[in-house]
Amino acid sequence: MKKLLCAVSLALGVSGFAMADSLENAINGAQRTADYQARDQYRHPKQTLEFFGIKPDMTVVEISPGGGWYTEILAPYLKDSGTYYAAGFDPESEVKYYQNAHKRFSDKLAASPDVYGKVQVSVFQPPVKLDIAPAGSADMVLTFRNVHNWYMNGGDENLLASFKAFAKALKPGGVLGVVEHRLPADRPASDQKRSGYMHQAFVVSIAEQAGFTLAAESDVNANPKDTADHPKGVWTLPPNLRLGDEDKAKYQAIGESDRMTLKFIKK
Repeated sequence: MKKLLCAVSLALGVSGFAMADSLENAINGAQRTADYQARDQYRHPKQTLEFFGIKPDMTVVEISPGGGWYTEILAPYLKDSGTYYAAGFDPESEVKYYQNAHKRFSDKLAASPDVYGKVQVSVFQPPVKLDIAPAGSADMVLTFRNVHNWYMNGGDENLLASFKAFAKALKPGGVLGVVEHRLPADRPASDQKRSGYMHQAFVVSIAEQAGFTLAAESDVNANPKDTADHPKGVWTLPPNLRLGDEDKAKYQAIGESDRMTLKFIKK
């Protein structure tokens, strides 16, 4: 009997370790772009994803994956037991930037079918195209540093429509994970229109209107060095360094932006 209990305990322990280890393996895998991996010190992928509660057997939707920074982690992590949706730009958009971004992302996936062959690509182009995954199918929806774009391109209405789309895709009790550049609470709301930073209380309010409850917040991506009052907004800081060589050392010393990390639950 003791041997049986020991065997069960060992099996559970190995299983739990394997789940944690698979995330570590994805983060340290050879598929990761060197420049992306160098930013782990600012983006803290392991701590962030663990805070959101990700598991390898989940159905996860990433909104606006951009160049695939998190795709390089999420796709291999979810490949064997889960499902990964990448909800990106519309290839049929009249905006050339969106067309080109979609093509670059598609080319990235096609170049490594062993890593990305199971990725489900969908379109997220608010406020028109919002069907990121089948309704009620997702365990988790994730978005990293995108909220300001939806707000700057359409204000409150566009942002609320986006969050409602996330709620539609999620199962009841599903998780919405948000990482976003944080505007200090004492700064005017008008700064959200051009700086790339958002008030945390405003983001929480929009999520609540869309049917979410704030479950937890983390400072894992906080940066107290960031004053959020830079000449070119958040893009003044790394990795963009919009001012070029002007005060480059100063902004490199600050590092990447101060960010809110919020975990919501669909009601």
